[in-house]
Amino acid sequence: PEANKRARLSMCGISGIFDTQGTRAYSRELIVRINDAQAHRGPDEHDVHLEPGLALGHRRLSVIDLAAGQQPLFNQAGTVGIVFNGEIYNYRDLTDELKALGYHFRTRSDTEVIVHAWSAWGEACVHRLRGMFAFALWDRDRQTLFLARDRMGVKPMHYAWLPDGSFVFGSELKVLTAHPGFARDIDPLAVEEYFTFGYVQDPRCIYRHAHKLPAAHTLTLKRGEKNRASACPYWDVSFTNNSIITLQDAQAELRERITESVRLRMIADVPLGAFLSGGVDSSAVVATMAGLSSTPVQTCSIGFDDPRFDESSYAKQVAERYRTNHRMEIVSSDDFDLIDTLAWLYDEPYADSSAIPTYRVCQMARKHVTVALSGDGGDESLGGYRRYRMHLGEEAVRGRLPLALRRGMFGPLGRWYPKADWAPRSLRAKTTFQALAMDSVQAYCHSMSMLRGDQRQALFSPGLQRSLGGYHALEVFRQHAARAQTDDPLALIQYLDYKTWLIGDINTKVDRASMAHSLEVREPLMDHLLVEWLATLPSDFKIRGGQGKAIFKQAYEPLLPHDLLYRPKMGFSVPLAAWLRGPLKDRVRSALQGERMRDCGYFNPATISRLIDEHNSGMRDHATALWMLLMFEAFLRVNEGALVGAAALH
Repeated sequence: PEANKRARLSMCGISGIFDTQGTRAYSRELIVRINDAQAHRGPDEHDVHLEPGLALGHRRLSVIDLAAGQQPLFNQAGTVGIVFNGEIYNYRDLTDELKALGYHFRTRSDTEVIVHAWSAWGEACVHRLRGMFAFALWDRDRQTLFLARDRMGVKPMHYAWLPDGSFVFGSELKVLTAHPGFARDIDPLAVEEYFTFGYVQDPRCIYRHAHKLPAAHTLTLKRGEKNRASACPYWDVSFTNNSIITLQDAQAELRERITESVRLRMIADVPLGAFLSGGVDSSAVVATMAGLSSTPVQTCSIGFDDPRFDESSYAKQVAERYRTNHRMEIVSSDDFDLIDTLAWLYDEPYADSSAIPTYRVCQMARKHVTVALSGDGGDESLGGYRRYRMHLGEEAVRGRLPLALRRGMFGPLGRWYPKADWAPRSLRAKTTFQALAMDSVQAYCHSMSMLRGDQRQALFSPGLQRSLGGYHALEVFRQHAARAQTDDPLALIQYLDYKTWLIGDINTKVDRASMAHSLEVREPLMDHLLVEWLATLPSDFKIRGGQGKAIFKQAYEPLLPHDLLYRPKMGFSVPLAAWLRGPLKDRVRSALQGERMRDCGYFNPATISRLIDEHNSGMRDHATALWMLLMFEAFLRVNEGALVGAAALH
């Protein structure tokens, strides 16, 4: 029994092929091939299941070599099977409930809980699951394949319909591209989204025929149905902001809820620790863990040899206060050798340069622990980003002046005012003037854009602009805003971040970086019950007196140093501008002005040359644009053959 309990860990990659119309035979060689494309997600064990019209694959990180922990896992009758990636934190309560309903368990795994939950509650089973998950479940009696993804989009799921009627899915996009029937046509709309946000928004993928299952969605396929199934939402966060709780009581309840969330995520029979960046969120998580643990918490930090980007001294303060077993490694400010590794790992263009230190801290942590808790999600739920305060300031102006007047007044100022890359962000009036000439959703999209509309227009070739057919990435924000059901200015942009930035950037970054090293990362601040409760609190609990995360910082004043709580937010950044003018200078020019970028037909060569020359001369800071182009070129190079259909742009 004790050994079976230890088999609960579900770090892995999943894959599968389903014949939507018939029961053709898929070869073992094929499912093994696509399953092995993500071997890094579970390098120790792998298994597949084959039956007419279905192939399931699973890669597993072995904790203890037990059959009970292996997947695909079927019920006792062999009629319902699953491949699953993630953790169900309330699996013990669900086990008791399902046993009371007459279900018998052969393991103590959360994987088997999902199988029986499906039999008991069908598609509604996802409402009972508390955790991070992506799974595909096969019900032979119903001839049904059921896919689901967790509420906050922590775990990924990609899928595609192939021309022969097959449906292929996997944790990572490389599972799909490993299938010989998958056509790697690049989606021009995905290119527009990438150069707007630095990543491709769910449910779109860089490839036209691939999709991401959105967070908090399910997909049900029944064999023989002619119409393609659509992803269906099963949960959403509702910002009511109407709780009548006092600030003091809310602080106490916040600590209690975070403590419960952390406690659930500390259940593990493998080495467990935490990332400790020195920021507020990770420090609060570590302080909570220390209060729950009878042994020193294992903590890991990355320091930078450039003091402008280093906050390891704050991490050390927390480690010393809570007597953690703290390990820190210094990363060189010239640590840019991961470009090709990241291009392969992320499968599609991804431009968040903090993926480099994230990869390094996961690499370091895996030397000591198998599971690590992080502080991700705190800024989104608690109003921690500086951009939130700036947006609220702009909203105060927008609320006093009608849109038509603002467009006439601030529009010309935004066009004429010089671009001051060198100035602190608060003094870059051009961006502010542009935002004040927009409505709230457009303005927030503008602030979240790595390249603004005029910059993309100058960068994109006429052929790419024609292929977009007028599509603008703003439509992503418009669609989400229409479902937000709130007129609270802070709640609206928090909702937009939940649907875009948190899933597409933060969770994608952490999942790929951690699974590259077979490390499981758990995010207690993304617990959906905590997120739901925080959405009931008044927004002025979160941003108060110009201070972000006000309630959070006040709640943890007894547990964390004052200078750590109230220091300016630093972030997990790297010195891009210096890299691109210095050690990466030659690589930038050769890559961005080479045949690959020229022949793809997406870009204006004159614009690329101007960006390079102005950046190298110090006239302008074009680090963002050049890094995005460099990562796009690396994607094309690592994924040779991804330009099918590009000739249509010429």
